[in-house]
Amino acid sequence: MKAAVGGYARARDLRHALELLAQTDGAGRVLAGGQSLVAALNMRLTTGDVLVDISALPECRGVADEGGTLRIGALTRHAEIGRDPLIAAHAPLLAEATTHIAHAAIRNRGTIGGAIAHADPAAEFPACALALDAVIHVEGLDGAREIAAADFFRDTFETALAEGEILTAITVPKAEAGEAQVIEEVARRSGDYALAGLCLVRRAAGHRIALFSTGPKPMLATRAMAALDAGDVEGAVAALKGEIDPPSDTQASAAYRRHLAGVLLRRAIARLEGGTR
Repeated sequence: MKAAVGGYARARDLRHALELLAQTDGAGRVLAGGQSLVAALNMRLTTGDVLVDISALPECRGVADEGGTLRIGALTRHAEIGRDPLIAAHAPLLAEATTHIAHAAIRNRGTIGGAIAHADPAAEFPACALALDAVIHVEGLDGAREIAAADFFRDTFETALAEGEILTAITVPKAEAGEAQVIEEVARRSGDYALAGLCLVRRAAGHRIALFSTGPKPMLATRAMAALDAGDVEGAVAALKGEIDPPSDTQASAAYRRHLAGVLLRRAIARLEGGTR
């Protein structure tokens, strides 16, 4: 099936992209890597969109060290995240997450900003952003905004992005000395979406646990985090199972996803105790 679009325009720079979006009367869609959007267009899940192509904007690409944080441009591709030395040293959770994302062809085109803005509840990067306490940077014609990851994801494929805004970058705190970051997931086949997934970060201030593919959006398991901070692993597993409300579908039942979440938390804890980050 062929995509049905209402138009296409290639932006010269970020301001031009915002102006193009403003001219679409609400029908504009931002095209970055296109790995989710083009598939949706081809399946006619969305029609008549005016595509604003931002893929060539240099100001939205690359990784920069900003002292206590890393700034990651929204157009930085998954494969670039996986091999970037700054990411490996200061945000290894993101580097490890890329090994679970689909296949090489998609990792070579997909962008971290596109993944976060798309907000697929089964995707790795939105949960990583939550676990790392990232800040999402967006820009519109009225100016720039910073949105905490905890406030960004609202529902299935729904975020705090306003109409006409573009996600330009994310910033993540650089890992502290002794900090550990791991991601665990279970999928039917390598490259498939996870049946359940979990990110675990251990910092001096405490643990952060973010889950994906266990509900309508990525979520922080705050009760499990508190139990783990108190050294109660069994309590953390029990709290985690009680906090989530996973769906049942053709891939897995809610009960199985709840069971998997507990298994993944135990695996992640074992990796931290074994010194693997």
